[in-house]
Amino acid sequence: MISAQEFKEEVMMLAKDVGVEPKEIHIREMKTKWASCSSRGRLTFDKSLLDEPREVRFQVILHELLHLKYPNHGKMFNVMLETYLEKYN
Repeated sequence: MISAQEFKEEVMMLAKDVGVEPKEIHIREMKTKWASCSSRGRLTFDKSLLDEPREVRFQVILHELLHLKYPNHGKMFNVMLETYLEKYN
């Protein structure tokens, strides 16, 4: 398990690499999903992610960060997601 602060640091390090700046990062209990991204740049993550392995956290964080550039799951979003996943794995 990592701390909330360490998790937020992971988010910011990856955000820098992706070239985005989240306005807010929140960690709270979410009932139906692991994360969400608002149109205003607010990222919210389920606190259970703190217990997940680094690879799982990375994929969820990356997915949400890419939504700051690509708000839907269109072709560019998927291409960029695959590109970053290959880069880090």
